[in-house]
Amino acid sequence: MARPWRLRHKLFLGLGLVVGSIALLLGGAVFGLLSYVEAGRIVDHKLHQLQVTVVLRDQIHQMADNRTNAEGKSQNRQEQQQYILHWYTQVRNSLEYYRETRKSDQNSQFPDPDDGEGQRHALAKIDTSLAKLKQLITTPGTRADSQGDQRVIDDPAVRAAYHELMKESTNLFAIIKTDIDDTFRHADTNRRRGTAIAVSGTVVAALLILTMLYYFKVWVFTPIRLLQAGVQRVHNGDFEHPIQLQSHDELEELGNEFDAMTARFRDIYKDLAQQVNDRSRQLVRSERMVSVGFLAAGVAHEINNPLHSIYLRSDSLVSRLGTLTKHLAPADATVLTDYLRVIQQEADRCKQIVNKLLDFSRSGEGRRDATDMGRLIQEVIDIARPLPNFGRKRIEYQPVYLLAEVCPGDLKSVVLNLIVNALDSMDDDGVLRIAVGRVGEVAELRFQDSGCGMTPEVLEHIFEPFFTRRRTGNGTGLGLSISHQIIDQHGGTISAASDGPGRGSAFVIRVPMRAATAKPEPTDAKKPEPMPAIVPLWPIAKAA
Repeated sequence: MARPWRLRHKLFLGLGLVVGSIALLLGGAVFGLLSYVEAGRIVDHKLHQLQVTVVLRDQIHQMADNRTNAEGKSQNRQEQQQYILHWYTQVRNSLEYYRETRKSDQNSQFPDPDDGEGQRHALAKIDTSLAKLKQLITTPGTRADSQGDQRVIDDPAVRAAYHELMKESTNLFAIIKTDIDDTFRHADTNRRRGTAIAVSGTVVAALLILTMLYYFKVWVFTPIRLLQAGVQRVHNGDFEHPIQLQSHDELEELGNEFDAMTARFRDIYKDLAQQVNDRSRQLVRSERMVSVGFLAAGVAHEINNPLHSIYLRSDSLVSRLGTLTKHLAPADATVLTDYLRVIQQEADRCKQIVNKLLDFSRSGEGRRDATDMGRLIQEVIDIARPLPNFGRKRIEYQPVYLLAEVCPGDLKSVVLNLIVNALDSMDDDGVLRIAVGRVGEVAELRFQDSGCGMTPEVLEHIFEPFFTRRRTGNGTGLGLSISHQIIDQHGGTISAASDGPGRGSAFVIRVPMRAATAKPEPTDAKKPEPMPAIVPLWPIAKAA
């Protein structure tokens, strides 16, 4: 699998392409500029040589000039020879100066096309012609000295040497002019080459810019826009749409980390929402139970005395029934006795309900002691085993030593109520699993049965007074309400859960391990120790 490109590699690539295109453009411009400067320098040098060549030709031309002496007469032959030799010296000096100017051609970027061979050949012929001309003029016995009244320059041999010299100087002029033309052509070629490089660099730079804009849009702009849109969605409360990036770089890793963070935040948000919902229901339930408690206290006080009177009167009638039955028929006496017994039993039952209502409405002020929660549950289990509804059902419990500051009597009534309800909800061979654990500074008791389970509607009202769904049809519906009030008075919580009918139920009790009491603030510099981490003493399983 190919290694993904990092964002910095992409940026470095784009930067390298930009620098390369700029270097190409700059190279073409510098190459053209250097060609122009060198061509100008060479042309200036060649023009200087051309100027020297023109001077050389003028000097050669002066050799054939017909001059007169001071008296206005034509020069004699000796004066003519001196005159020609004078210009011979001037021509020779010009040739030496010309040779000096040619030395710079060796360092030129654009040398002569023939490497200066034509100029050297022309200069050699000029030297030969000059030497021949000097020899014809200065050597005694030549034809230039034999004719008395003829001009020296008109001598055929001298004239031939002179014309040869003029021809070679003209040839040198033509060679220099040709070199200038070649220099211009070469400079024009370089100009076109530099222009081609500049145009190519411009086209490549334009293509690179367009390509980089496209890939920057794909690599940078689009991922940033998607990240911004994802952040905006999270800001608006939408946690269900992840950021889809395929850039295979740091931005994709950032998007993936943001998606993971969003998923964790969504789970935390859902958990918090569920906790708020549960707490809200508990608060509503507590307020409702407080209201019902006040109502129950008033009703109980109102009907307690009449019920007590009915119970006492019925008991008195039962005690006097022995003296009255001899005046009644046996069947009537039996009916009367049965009716009085039913009245007495129902009055006693009503009295028990009223007492439970009074207990429900009365705030618990029991003393809280450090109690071994594991032993407390074991004692309640031992009390529940002789109950008639225990039968062939099993209670699985592993005692755990865990101290908590609670009211033992009240907590035993809560545990007994949960065990009895679980036994009533299960068939034979049912299993009730009880476990005790610690989460931080909270003691947690879990009761999980394999009974008939509960629907969401039952869970919604399970802790309300007089609400009961026992399969036996018995019960007043006050047990869980009173249990809820006892746990609430301990500063704890009790919650119920079920996966549905026929899938069992689970009740979880959480109470602080230490009773909430006002303590003075520490005056020394020592800070209180931080809350210990969660130390589970038993696995918390989901309700079966």
